[in-house]
Formats: sequence, C-alpha cells, structure tokens
Amino acid sequence: DKNQVHIGGKALYGAALVGNAVLLLGAVAVYDETRDNLLSACLTAVACGLQNAMCTSHFGAVVRTTHVTGTLTDIGSTTGRMAMIFLRKRCRIARLNVLERAEIGVDARKLLVLGPMWVAFFVGTVVGAFLQSHVSVYALVLPAAFTLSVGLAYMLLRQ
Repeated sequence: DKNQVHIGGKALYGAALVGNAVLLLGAVAVYDETRDNLLSACLTAVACGLQNAMCTSHFGAVVRTTHVTGTLTDIGSTTGRMAMIFLRKRCRIARLNVLERAEIGVDARKLLVLGPMWVAFFVGTVVGAFLQSHVSVYALVLPAAFTLSVGLAYMLLRQ
C-alpha cells in the first residue's frame, strides 16, 4: 500500500515480538509492591501498543489485538449487516444476488477471524486473572515467554 511506511518489510516482525517480550519482562523487573508502579504500567502499555501496531501492519487491516471492545463492536456490526441482508430476502439464500452473496462471504470470513480472537481474549482474561491472583505481576511472564518464543521462531525460520 502506498500509504504505509515499510521499513524492512515483514522481516522485523520477529524483532517486534522479541521487543514486546522484553518490554513485558522489563515491566515485571521494575515492579515494586511498596511504591507507585508508573514505569511498570508504561512499559506494559508500550508493549500493547507495539503489538497492535505490528498486527495492524502485518495483516494489512485494523485488527485490535489488545482490547476486546473493538472486536465485539466489529462482531456485532458484521453480524447485523449479514442479518439485514438475509432479512431483506426473507431468509432465502436463493434470492441473494451476486453482490449480496459476495458481501455475506466477506463478512463470514471476517467473523472467522473475529470469533476465535474474541474467544482468545476471553480465555486470556480468565487465565490472566487466575495467574495474577496467584503470582501477582509475574503473570506477565507467560505472555512474555510466548511472544519471545514466537518472535525467535519467526526470526530463525523466516526465509
């Protein structure tokens, strides 16, 4: 796309994932229960921003990967758009014209991305809440280890 800045192409995604892990581990390292943890919170926020920027750039579309509200809005509007097309045709697929079939197909593929992503958000919040209640800030080590592993694998296996 002519409106995007490409520095190093997709070669830097592994480095971005490793950077994300370093930021999360840094947030754990500077955390102190006895005082204000602004630096820890800022490092975690930067990690979230880096992840969103990387995923948006990688997939070529706005896919918000660090907050669930946008995903639920997208699921609702996409489902509503599909429902209106079907309701206008009295729920008979045979009555859909070529354009409507194409719109339904695109929306269905979009839901195949958004649905599992929302489930992952839900599972992640449950697991994260459980871990945080048991190990406090060290719960961030799990997503840091995952992104570090994926980032290193991407850098080593990318051709």
